[in-house]
Amino acid sequence: MADHAGEHESVVESVMEKINDKLHAHDSSSSDSENEEKISPVDAVKSKIYRLFGRERPVHKVLGGGKPADIFLWRDKKITAGVLGFATAIWVLFELLEYHLLTLVCHILILALAVLFLWSNASTFINKSPPQIPEVILPKDIVLGVAAALRIEINRALEILRDIASGKELKKFLVVISGLWVLSILGNCWNFLTLFYICFVLLHTVPVLYEKYEDQVDAFAEKAEAEIKKQYAVFNVKVLSKIPRGPLKDKKFL
Repeated sequence: MADHAGEHESVVESVMEKINDKLHAHDSSSSDSENEEKISPVDAVKSKIYRLFGRERPVHKVLGGGKPADIFLWRDKKITAGVLGFATAIWVLFELLEYHLLTLVCHILILALAVLFLWSNASTFINKSPPQIPEVILPKDIVLGVAAALRIEINRALEILRDIASGKELKKFLVVISGLWVLSILGNCWNFLTLFYICFVLLHTVPVLYEKYEDQVDAFAEKAEAEIKKQYAVFNVKVLSKIPRGPLKDKKFL
């Protein structure tokens, strides 16, 4: 009987050990899964690829999508080439041939009205139908939409300029002053039409090149942004922090 009781106790102890082992294994697996759940968001953030200007959407969506984005990214090569060719012809007429806008518009209207007038009057003699001149009316919704979009952007620009002028945003102040200084140099080198044509050509070349080589450009931009932040921190410590500023008083309105 004693032997039987000892065997029974050993069996019970072995069963209890197996249960404890399973419980510890379950606890360790659950803790590991919890650690994985805690680490996975960090790993996801760390593994997130740097994109220029914090871009999270594709280039096509950033440009607005639809037909304009297709033109900028050369999805429809014929239309994009036609748009660039038309812009180049306008630039050649006004810049190289020194044609004036008012003169060009008047000459085009004279030619078009003369052709349509003669065609309409000669149609009875040559037994042909007169030209069907479409009625062109600007839609009210499109005009109001464009005006509303312009109003929003202008108000946003005015708000930024107001914040800069009131001395609230030193970083924006330096960026705007630098941008205006660069524009003044470019305006001294080229006139407005040439500068507009250069921007137009860049708009049709830079996005498609960036979309093609975005990984290399983003890697270089990440290094450049880190270096700029480093230099700005040094400039802030050595120069900007030493500029005396008056105490800012919070105004309370009843």
